[in-house]
Amino acid sequence: MTRPLLREPKDRLIFALDVDTIEEAERLVKALAPHVGVFKVGPRLFTSAGPLVLDLVHGMGGELFLDLKFHDIPATVAAAARQVARRRVKMFTVHALGGRQMFEAIGRELNEMTLIPGAARPTILGVTILTSHSQAELTEMGFERPLPEVSLRLAQLATELGAGGIVASGHELPALKASLPADTVFVCPGIRGPDDAVGDQTRVMTAAQAIRAGATYVVVGRPIRLSDAPADAAQRFVDEIARAEAA
Repeated sequence: MTRPLLREPKDRLIFALDVDTIEEAERLVKALAPHVGVFKVGPRLFTSAGPLVLDLVHGMGGELFLDLKFHDIPATVAAAARQVARRRVKMFTVHALGGRQMFEAIGRELNEMTLIPGAARPTILGVTILTSHSQAELTEMGFERPLPEVSLRLAQLATELGAGGIVASGHELPALKASLPADTVFVCPGIRGPDDAVGDQTRVMTAAQAIRAGATYVVVGRPIRLSDAPADAAQRFVDEIARAEAA
């Protein structure tokens, strides 16, 4: 896997398009395209707008991160991955808990299909433990090991089986970087400014902290989306990334 070419600090900023309608998405993409490298489409918007929103982002020159966190039987997820590749998505998420057979089926499907000329194969991102989960919740679900150990094992399994990157809390990055291939892409959600509300996240950090810890990309949603001036808010995160890169 080739590590992504990140030409500017803004290329490392992913904005979460967590809105209800394609009209809201269009307004935000128009305002944020000069300040954001990648737009993330998750279940909320995709359920409402479907593939049309992917065409919208592409039409405005944006790159796409499809965050649907596939986790199903191997044949079903492999078929979904084929459709994702046809939509020229840059990255998409798969739950690492899906296991060996699921990842192998995705790999076979992507290797055998013919992509649109000029389109790159999408990067598979393994999802380990959601940033909203706490140790208490993992224990309740039957995971006896500490959260960082569970996350690390799932990340190792995902990258062994073909994932090009991992979605993980920035707090876990030092251990992950020490144990995973050097070209692994790290996408860190749960990013907040120093004065931003935490919301339903339990393991947050600033963009600068995440970049210094080794994040390839940082994902920001509410601090930009709920701002009175979303473009200005996005630019503040880009400036923070730039300062962290220069430090």
